[in-house]
Amino acid sequence: MSSTERTWIRVLPWMTLFTVAMALLESAVVVYLRALYYPDGFSFPPGPIDPAIAATEVGRELATLVMLFAPGAMVTRSALQRFAWFAFCFGVWDIFYYAFLWILIGWPASFTEWDLLFLVPLPWVGPVWAPILISVGLILLAVLILRGATSSRPAAPDRYTWVLFLLSASLFLTSFILDPVRWFSANGEPMLGIAAVNAFLAGFVPTTYPWPLALAGAALGSSGLLRLAVRTIGR
Repeated sequence: MSSTERTWIRVLPWMTLFTVAMALLESAVVVYLRALYYPDGFSFPPGPIDPAIAATEVGRELATLVMLFAPGAMVTRSALQRFAWFAFCFGVWDIFYYAFLWILIGWPASFTEWDLLFLVPLPWVGPVWAPILISVGLILLAVLILRGATSSRPAAPDRYTWVLFLLSASLFLTSFILDPVRWFSANGEPMLGIAAVNAFLAGFVPTTYPWPLALAGAALGSSGLLRLAVRTIGR
């Protein structure tokens, strides 16, 4: 085992601890918001919130992404390894975010519960199982990249593997925003801005999640992970 390989393995527990703590903070904020705005339970449509709070939520989401990227940027100069650490932190954070919500308030009751995932640049919605599935894939991707990049015979995703990952991400993203985009179009509402967020919160009710898109995305992502595993572990 090379010194660089030992270094990323030593850093791994600290990265995990940091992102688990972040997940607890994130879930605590959601617990407070639900206690204030949805004391009878969260459901769709959740209802509008104060525009200042909505703007704060958008800012908080952007700040969260920065915080998930920053630790990796501090431990390596490699763009690929920084991406890997971001993927690892995001995956761990998202899984423990739901775990802590379940511990604190008993939500989600099942993996099929609908959730408002992000507000940037427009609202994303989907069942809880979808982001958890993505998070597991991101953690596996991160470990494979870090293992391959720091081994004695470095290996990185090739162009075809990146194409598989990008197609997978595109399909998952489409599955999350397809229904919201249709809703905005049908109601003649602008898709961007704080007013758009509140209009969405006031009227959107999810119907059917386009799971074939998600499963196709999972298949492509799994193919990319398998291809990368062969390149890294095989070497």
